[in-house]
Amino acid sequence: MAHFVVIGAGQAGASLVAKLRAEGFDGQITLIGAEPVPPYQRPPLSKAYLLGDMEQARLYLRPQDWYAQNDITLHLDTRVVSIDATRKTILLSSGENLNYDELALTTGSHPRMLPAAIGGNLNGVYAVRDLKDADAMAPEFGPGRHVLIIGGGYIGLEAAAVAAKKGLKVTLVEMADRILQRVAAPETSDFFRALHVKHGVDIREAVGLERLTGVERVTGAVLTDGTELEIDFAIVGVGITPASILTESAGLTLDNGIATDEFGRTSDAHIWAAGDCASFPYRGQQMRLESVGNAIDQAEIVAQNMMGRSVSYLPKPWFWSDQYDCKLQIAGLNVGYDAVYVRKTADDAVSHWYYREDELLAVDAMNDPRNYMIGKRLIEAGKSPAPSVITDPATDMKALLRA
Repeated sequence: MAHFVVIGAGQAGASLVAKLRAEGFDGQITLIGAEPVPPYQRPPLSKAYLLGDMEQARLYLRPQDWYAQNDITLHLDTRVVSIDATRKTILLSSGENLNYDELALTTGSHPRMLPAAIGGNLNGVYAVRDLKDADAMAPEFGPGRHVLIIGGGYIGLEAAAVAAKKGLKVTLVEMADRILQRVAAPETSDFFRALHVKHGVDIREAVGLERLTGVERVTGAVLTDGTELEIDFAIVGVGITPASILTESAGLTLDNGIATDEFGRTSDAHIWAAGDCASFPYRGQQMRLESVGNAIDQAEIVAQNMMGRSVSYLPKPWFWSDQYDCKLQIAGLNVGYDAVYVRKTADDAVSHWYYREDELLAVDAMNDPRNYMIGKRLIEAGKSPAPSVITDPATDMKALLRA
């Protein structure tokens, strides 16, 4: 009986094993996770869970007994020490060796942390990546306390929104010229800057962190412009790196993460990868997407290909972020855009449409789910309405799908 092993019990790993059973795989399945809890949703950690609006059990993607009911062996609180690709075995932290016929890596990513030399190892300095992180920082969110958030990407902005809603004093620093500079147009940055300022967040752009101060616990910060702050704790949101350390023992090729082909296969014929840790060919380069949608879609394709099919992965990117009462929904990839066009639906509803010459690449929709869905379907269908049509308030947007 064939034995398929999946290392990494996050969204991708959970999606992969579920798809294997749904597609009729009747061999052994083992899912290995480093955390002591079953696979769970990560996005709510910096939103509803941190706010206290979601209980831990609601984070779980499936009840723990679902895995046993579907004959999936679930190893929790277990790390993989090494992979022997020649013998097709893996060594677990328990000392146990497991044989596999096909192996999938869905190991996710790690948050970038601050160097110890500038105070990154002080108590009271947090990242938002897993359940343990969220539980550790939750007691810090007391009204009137001062939090410094380092990084103006989506994770930092979501944490800022939670802190502001809980009555904290919030200072956010972003080393780049503007928040969201790496991932969004200036128009989207302007929208979210105004939203956070309205809620009392002190956003400082083109300002970095020189160092955190304190003896054992952080008590202050010195910024690159010379400003000194007294703070109660700090949250670091400066990006993530793919979790690819196991590839060293397996001898796998790395290229912006664990390099895979269009089918999700790595440089070893019997090892596959999906999710945050994996890169795949897209428009002449190895693309890596950090999103729930990619984790699910790529993992489900890999599951089919592990069973002997040859299904190419064609990404249909979508993302979201919740901040205060604003829901941001993103469709497509804005890489290479040269113009952005704005469609305003209501006072608090707007969408930003990214074009490269005449080609529609992506849409950012703020409190505008209808135009998000229309934009998503247009992109997936390869349709690019003229920008003048998009910006015209009289345009029947739904009719564009029939054009």
